[in-house]
Amino acid sequence: MRPNPSMDPDTFTADTRTQFDAFLDEHRADLRACLDGLTEQEARASLVPSRTTLLGLLKHATVVEKVWFDEAITCRTRQEIGIPATPDESFVLEADDTIAGLQAAYLQACQDSRRRAASLDLDDLVKGNRRGPLPLRWVYLHMLRELAQHCGHADILREQILAARS
Repeated sequence: MRPNPSMDPDTFTADTRTQFDAFLDEHRADLRACLDGLTEQEARASLVPSRTTLLGLLKHATVVEKVWFDEAITCRTRQEIGIPATPDESFVLEADDTIAGLQAAYLQACQDSRRRAASLDLDDLVKGNRRGPLPLRWVYLHMLRELAQHCGHADILREQILAARS
């Protein structure tokens, strides 16, 4: 069982940035782990009418990290970064997408996100998003909401997959 950084007593009284980082890293780890112990076929299982699969959720989350912590911070375009133009496209799985490959890509994207945000304060503006300049605090809150939603989706899909094994 993974420790929950948000439940570390030191986090209870830490500054806001430390708390945001703890919660964000916890959601990142939970989403990455949703594929642990599954087969490639299970990870690609389509259980809902949308393109949402467990493997697709992780691929999408990788793109989301790059949108908010690369595009928004560095002002590089999605084309320059090499990511899809729309969120829907980020769920599309290629034949060579694997659990190990997408977990590694997500881990790298999260490390890159931490590195890019490290020198910024929560009130610093990031200027590369289509909405215009936004404070990093808003980006953190948006990412927490996004990852919390996707962790919930992943929990339900994983539960269905594991139940089908019986």
